[in-house]
Amino acid sequence: MKSATAYRTISEVSTELSVPQHVLRFWETKFPQIRPLKRGGGRRYYRPEDVELLRRIQALLYEDRYTIKGVQRLLKEGRMSDPMPEDAEDGGGLSDGEGLAGDDLPDDGEGDADHAPLSDAVRHEITMVLDELRSLQSVLSRLSEIGSKKS
Repeated sequence: MKSATAYRTISEVSTELSVPQHVLRFWETKFPQIRPLKRGGGRRYYRPEDVELLRRIQALLYEDRYTIKGVQRLLKEGRMSDPMPEDAEDGGGLSDGEGLAGDDLPDDGEGDADHAPLSDAVRHEITMVLDELRSLQSVLSRLSEIGSKKS
């Protein structure tokens, strides 16, 4: 077992947080505060403070159901210094639920007689799929840029 102060590879962090490596790379594009050291061949080495920040971001996204925008706002406002913002239970003090997962989802039909409202579990799954799709979109964009440079 590595010491608490040791740097970790993306594989180790991925395993520790139970998050796929591509999600960690995607989060790096969305949260500039995550700055792993990059060595030869682009290998990433995460500092203990990077891992802790990733752990807090993961909790806000997956447990407290913030959107990426909501977590970005918390980081921008400096409200991530505490292990958990004091008002995370009510959406982090964001007006009208802004920043909570599901806010960037299509209308769930609530109040519409033709559609049943989506359950929290389904909304969470859709949010996870959207994050995965955005991550894949980012990868495809980078591959496209590499292809354009070779031409």
